[in-house]
Amino acid sequence: MQTALSGKLATLTPEERQQYGSVNEQNKLLVNKVNDYRTTSPQLSSPGVDWEEFGKDYDSHSFLQSVTKSLSELGKGLENAKILHDWDSYQASLIDYQYTLYSNDSDHTKVEEIKQFLTVMVMAMETPYL
Repeated sequence: MQTALSGKLATLTPEERQQYGSVNEQNKLLVNKVNDYRTTSPQLSSPGVDWEEFGKDYDSHSFLQSVTKSLSELGKGLENAKILHDWDSYQASLIDYQYTLYSNDSDHTKVEEIKQFLTVMVMAMETPYL
């Protein structure tokens, strides 16, 4: 993806981000309306605007908006998958701790090392399980 998008990426300093800001919804409506007029009634367009550059910027914005939305949805899906894997690993770890705790040949070092994490968790929840 980085290779495919390399020509579209830009790096801005925090100062430049502040300077350029973000076009709010009202201003996006303005840009869209000007683009509509340019498309339907080009004779009404200002000769002082580089319309070829405007068109490139407009098309690039549309493309980047679509890619940004897709990547955001993809990122959310990946984050959700990670959460499920974390939950599965956590549940397996609790089962392993219970096994170690009640096993006849229990390793007391393992029990104590794992118990410290559970104690911290229980204290954080303010529930006296241990």
